[in-house]
Amino acid sequence: MPLLFHPFWHPNGHLAAVNQFQSWYSRQPVALRTLIAINVVLYVAWQFLRWIEPVNGFVYNVLALNTEWPGAVLMPWQLLTYNFLHLGAGLFGLLHIAFNMLWLYWIGKEFERMHGPHELLALYILGGLGGGVLSLLLGLLFFDSVIHGASGAVLGVIMAVAILYPYKKVALIFLGTVKLLYLVLGFLAIDALLALSSSGVAVTAHWGGALAGFLCARAGQRGIDVTSWARVFFEDRSSRGRRSRSSHSGRSSSKPQIGLLDRLEMWLGGDPKAGSSSSGSSTDIKESSGRRSSQRSERSSSTPSGNTDEVDRILDKISEKGYDSLSEEEKRILYEASQS
Repeated sequence: MPLLFHPFWHPNGHLAAVNQFQSWYSRQPVALRTLIAINVVLYVAWQFLRWIEPVNGFVYNVLALNTEWPGAVLMPWQLLTYNFLHLGAGLFGLLHIAFNMLWLYWIGKEFERMHGPHELLALYILGGLGGGVLSLLLGLLFFDSVIHGASGAVLGVIMAVAILYPYKKVALIFLGTVKLLYLVLGFLAIDALLALSSSGVAVTAHWGGALAGFLCARAGQRGIDVTSWARVFFEDRSSRGRRSRSSHSGRSSSKPQIGLLDRLEMWLGGDPKAGSSSSGSSTDIKESSGRRSSQRSERSSSTPSGNTDEVDRILDKISEKGYDSLSEEEKRILYEASQS
């Protein structure tokens, strides 16, 4: 059979695969899918562009985190940009981004659905900044290095989830089911051993990211919201419903504003409207203990009394077993309650 007529090369087969991927992508929470898309697109582009010397030098010297003086001291944007770069080549480089994105997906998906897209984005950025600052401080004092990768940012997210939900467990091959907090502590302990062995792993970024995630979670438990600044990226999603219900002197907006991440998704070829129901609903169903009482009072005024107890029971179930433990009917009830 000629290659062009092989079933794996059939245009309809490729089109179906693309459609399946687009359908899966649109169902993912908006912040999660955007973060993963940025990392993957930059990684793929780097594999083609790293052979071009001017591009290679620009990425390593300007975008990656340079701890050599003056480095990031004069180019502070490196504290942000290095979190989206995976510059390793070959199998090690592929495993680097693969594990980072898989852990972000496994932990971040449920977290965003419960807390909203702005909190996941904020934790990712703050975790990366924490890892970058610690690496920069220690680098200026003891050793020079060029750091890249999302490991610090992802560890910031994982540590925050482990602190907010200390009983959350994950299933691991050979080890069985273990608490997420124990897993993070074990990983940091291995990192400490790697630091003693002078390996090429950016241990300081890992520890700094985990520390930032810990501090963010503790601040949230004390009623201090350190993630509210990230709402600007999703402002149109969270405020669209409120604007439609409010009548400010009879004015109505004829053209809703498009958030920054929506514009980025459109540039990447995605549909910013797809998946907004899952990410938008999560904004109003946060599980943080410091906010539960205010959410219940809001629901009691807008939700029929017969459903209020059911919503509270579902939220308690999420706290104990996670979002994925809900049935389709429970997810529907929770979504309808968040839209009311």
